[in-house]
Amino acid sequence: MIVRNWMQRNPTLVNGDTLLSEAKRILSEHNLQALPVVDDGRLRGVITRAHCLQAAHFVARTQSADEYSFFANRLKVKDIMVRNPATVIATDTMEDCLRQGQELGIAQFPVMDGGQVVGVISSREIFSLAAHFLGAWERRCGITLGPMELKPGTIGRIADLVEGAGAEVQAIYPIARGENGGDCAARHKKVIVRFHAAEVRKVVAVLEAAGFRVIESVEALPEEKTSH
Repeated sequence: MIVRNWMQRNPTLVNGDTLLSEAKRILSEHNLQALPVVDDGRLRGVITRAHCLQAAHFVARTQSADEYSFFANRLKVKDIMVRNPATVIATDTMEDCLRQGQELGIAQFPVMDGGQVVGVISSREIFSLAAHFLGAWERRCGITLGPMELKPGTIGRIADLVEGAGAEVQAIYPIARGENGGDCAARHKKVIVRFHAAEVRKVVAVLEAAGFRVIESVEALPEEKTSH
């Protein structure tokens, strides 16, 4: 999964002299999380919705006409933007982007290509990626198996057992979760299985009979009925 295929393309850009009140309006009207700040064709910083809201809340708390006038007419993006922000490259993988975001505690990145800002990756794009992975619109059933050591053939055996119970496997995700939120090198991992099936309990019974520990199971949501 390459960043350029998931990023927000043709991002809205502002320059450092843009009024913060105008940046706040753009973020709100376009439902954006962040705006890259570009001067003379170069990325100078990032202004986020959180920055704008914090400044607006400060002004609201002071209840000062002078502070409000300064916020509305003089405070500029360059005054509070994050300078020299962390970036990702359009050819980076989403896995690298997620890893960097977790390590730095950042929820949005300008995407660069040839020194130019060509996109933005934010929490919205990450949420969309997760929704596609989990098949949020496909009404899948789900089972989570307790932590296990994944040896050669383990995933294949799980898939065979699930399909042998009459289900149609859609995806299998081994997931490790450690004290810091994730440890991909962990020896034992939970396994999430997403599938289509008429009876989840039958799949659960087959997996448990084979020695796997089922720690949770979820029925697919019923189809919504349309009124005529």
